[in-house]
Amino acid sequence: MNAHAPAPGSAVPTVMHVDMDAFYASVEIRRRPELRGRPVVVGALGARGVVLSATYDVRAHGVHAGQPVGRARRLCPQAVFLPPDHAEYARVSAGVMEILRSTTPVVEPLALDEAFLDLGGSLRRLGGDPEQVAAAIRARVADEQGITCSVGIAGTKFVAKLAGATVKPDGQRLVRDEDAVAFLHPLPVDRLWGVGERTEAVLTRLGLHTVGDIAHTPPATLCRALGQAAGRNLHALAWGRDERPVVPSEPERSMGAEETFPADVDDPEAVRRTLLRLATRTGSRLRAAGLAGRTVSIKVRFSDFTTLTRSKTLREATDVGQEIYATACALHAGLGLERARLRLVGVRMEQLVDGDRPRQLVLGERARGWADVERAADAVRHRFGGHALAPASLLGGTPPPAPRPRR
Repeated sequence: MNAHAPAPGSAVPTVMHVDMDAFYASVEIRRRPELRGRPVVVGALGARGVVLSATYDVRAHGVHAGQPVGRARRLCPQAVFLPPDHAEYARVSAGVMEILRSTTPVVEPLALDEAFLDLGGSLRRLGGDPEQVAAAIRARVADEQGITCSVGIAGTKFVAKLAGATVKPDGQRLVRDEDAVAFLHPLPVDRLWGVGERTEAVLTRLGLHTVGDIAHTPPATLCRALGQAAGRNLHALAWGRDERPVVPSEPERSMGAEETFPADVDDPEAVRRTLLRLATRTGSRLRAAGLAGRTVSIKVRFSDFTTLTRSKTLREATDVGQEIYATACALHAGLGLERARLRLVGVRMEQLVDGDRPRQLVLGERARGWADVERAADAVRHRFGGHALAPASLLGGTPPPAPRPRR
């Protein structure tokens, strides 16, 4: 008899949550083996930069995602701090998602580094044992992508996600329906979806410290304290009830990047240089995902945190960074902000389509040009690292003048 076989009459859980362990940091260590065993933090390295990912030994010092990099340096000065390479993370993520979709077509990515799977229609073909399926996924991710992941398996998305979180890094855990309440009730209240600092403070004032405390509190009490929707949702989750199905992913609706300046900027050249960097990064991410976009959007945030966005839809979709840059510059110039003090700028591509579709040339446009240059640059960066090649103006030179955008 299979040692993992369920007890007679118990349902086999089919919802799986797969989460890459310290994803950005793991990808950096994969291509820099000399960093293995050392504490690594990935994040924007300016004074206003934030942590995107950190290895687990760094987290033990209190470093976490979303934290200012300056604070992370004070908490763990011995860590290696690296800037992010989003194009490389997109490539690795695409490889991981391909592994997941080869297991079951019902895959719902949540981000580059995690996804829900529903094995219901595929489990018999896969051998009938979800734990063996999880082990196979973990082995393939490690073998093909050189990183590790943790897997939770349960009857609902909520419990599956929590199950995987208890065995990170590089572990797996199955929680059967009949064991879900016993698994959930000892956990602290902040493990429930929707419980942030403010909600946790309200629950603490009510004397509710564990998921079990919430489960045994009348829903009416929770609703009075938190509102009807939040109160009823937390009570249901505390009993392991989560009706949301795993929804296969729809195509990404947008892709882009933004950057917060270390200090407010009113230099047009500095803004154009940043737009070029963001457009180059966005084009690279689009190509890595096999996508192109028709609408270029920019975001600017002033020193007083007021934010403006502007967008322009092109006649043809593009994944070429120079074309994205040209349109972004035109949008920025149209704002008339030559000497405005800016805190942040961003570039985003929307109306995404398949990047392999044929493109109609504009009269007088060369059939080969920036698209080929940027794809060659992609190949160099893929082999030698994300910072091996960049436009000269991003290495300290004067940014190019705003080019004429393609209409």
